Amino acid sequence: MAQKWTAADLPGLDGRTFVVTGANSGIGLAASRALARAGARVVLAVRDTERGDAAAAGIEGDTEVRRLDLADLASVREFAEAWEGPIDVLVNNAGVMAVPEGRTKDGFEMQIGTNHLGPFALTNLLLPHVGDRVVTIASGAHRTPRSLDLDDLNWQRRSYQRWQAYGQSKLSNLLFTLELQRRLVESGSELRAVAAHPGYAATNLQSRTGNWLQNAVMWVGNKVIAQSEEMGALPTLYAATQDIPGAAYVGPDGFQEGRGHPKLVGRSSLASDEESARRLWELSEELTGVSFPFAPAAT
Repeated sequence: MAQKWTAADLPGLDGRTFVVTGANSGIGLAASRALARAGARVVLAVRDTERGDAAAAGIEGDTEVRRLDLADLASVREFAEAWEGPIDVLVNNAGVMAVPEGRTKDGFEMQIGTNHLGPFALTNLLLPHVGDRVVTIASGAHRTPRSLDLDDLNWQRRSYQRWQAYGQSKLSNLLFTLELQRRLVESGSELRAVAAHPGYAATNLQSRTGNWLQNAVMWVGNKVIAQSEEMGALPTLYAATQDIPGAAYVGPDGFQEGRGHPKLVGRSSLASDEESARRLWELSEELTGVSFPFAPAAT
C-alpha cells in the first residue's frame, strides 16, 4: 500500500514566497504554519490585520501580514498595486459559507463576491508576479447547483438561497481554475492553475452562517464527524507544492472525500464545462473590470 502523504512530506521551501488569503484562521492558518515550517516566506493576506498579527505570532518562521478584503475591489487593487517582488504560489483560500443575504462593497452577492469575484480580480492583478502556480480552494459543495445562472450571478432576480449561493461560488472556483489554465497554456506560460478542497474540516466557517440552528448543527458535526484543520489543510499543501497537472483538483482520499489524505479527485460535469468556464470568465471581467494580463502566444 502506498504511503499516505502528510505535511512531513513537504519539500524544503527556503527562498519561496507564498501568499495565502484568509490565513488568520482555519485551513489557511494551518497551511501557513506548515509552509513556514518548511522554510517558506508566508504572506498572510487578511481582512483584519490585528487578527492576522496574532496568528502570525504563533507561526514559527518568516511571515508578513498585509491587509486584503476580498469583498472590496478597491482593497484588492490596493493590495496588488503595493506588491513588489516575486510570488511563487498564490493560495486563494479565504471565503465565506452559507451567510445571510448581503452585498459586498461593490454590490455583488456576498458569497460570489468574496469567494469568486474577489479572488478572480486578485489573481489576474498579481499574475505577472507569480512564478509557479495559483491554488484556489473549492468545495464538494460545487456539486450542489444543477446549473450556473450567469444571467443572475448576483441573485438580484431569484429568491436568495444561501446554500445554493455557496455552491454556485464553489462551482465558480473550479470553472475559474479550468479557464485560467486554458488561458495560461494559450499564452505560452508555464504557470499552473490548480484547485483543492479540504473535505469536512472543523473551522470557524461553520459558525458564521447567521443562523443559530445551522451553527449548532455544524458545531456538533465539527465535534463528531469533521477532521482537524491540519488534516483539512493537506490538500492545499499538496496542490501548492507537488508536481500535478494544470487544472488538477485535490481532495481527501476518504469516504465521499470527507476526510483523509490528499489525492487527485474528480469534479462534476458542470465544473468541467469549458464553455461555462469561458462565459463565467468573460462575465467576471465585465463585473470586476480586471482582465487576464497575458497575450496569446504567437503561432
